[in-house]
Amino acid sequence: MSMLTSSVGRKIFMAVSGLFMLLFVVAHLLGNSTIFIGAGWLNAYAEHLRSLPILVWPERVIMFVLLCLHVYFGITLTLENWGAKGGKYAVTRRLKTTFAGRNMIWTGLVLLAFIIYHLLQFTFRATPDVVQTIDVQGRYDVFTMVVSSLRITSIAAVYIVAVVALFLHLYHGAESILQTLGLNDDRTRPKINAVGIAISVLFLVGYGAIPVLILAGILAR
Repeated sequence: MSMLTSSVGRKIFMAVSGLFMLLFVVAHLLGNSTIFIGAGWLNAYAEHLRSLPILVWPERVIMFVLLCLHVYFGITLTLENWGAKGGKYAVTRRLKTTFAGRNMIWTGLVLLAFIIYHLLQFTFRATPDVVQTIDVQGRYDVFTMVVSSLRITSIAAVYIVAVVALFLHLYHGAESILQTLGLNDDRTRPKINAVGIAISVLFLVGYGAIPVLILAGILAR
């Protein structure tokens, strides 16, 4: 039986792909955190990525494929769950009673919409708010691009909503991943819950601080 056609196989793929995307989000946060050090650091980080297309683009393609499959299986499993009385989506009944668990599909769709918007804005630079300049060292001025966009209240609000959605999605997802892989039991559950909460809060604070500090004028040119 094919892994991707069976219910169990799809749940396992959801867990594994979710883990890979979690690692990507960690790496992305580490890179983005250079904005707190200063414009030079963020621009140098962005320039370093631009100088490694042979590594960056394959990674982007892999993450794109994982994301598409994760979204597809997430939607199909949720629809199956809605259509089956008493059905479960890779988690126990106890996990599904949480607000984050009940709304995984919606926080996931919010994140998908945000990813599309984020790529259009800062990767393809197709939104009208983007300011494209060069810094004194001849590098693309990513710091100015980010600050000039996120100081617009409506855009900052979009990012804050996305960060909250990420917090809720990971809050439930961390435990759900281990539940699916059979690594979550009564003995390990408290520790797993604590780690899941810590990771979710880290992302909430780390990512959320960027639009909040820019909107407050603390991070500025």
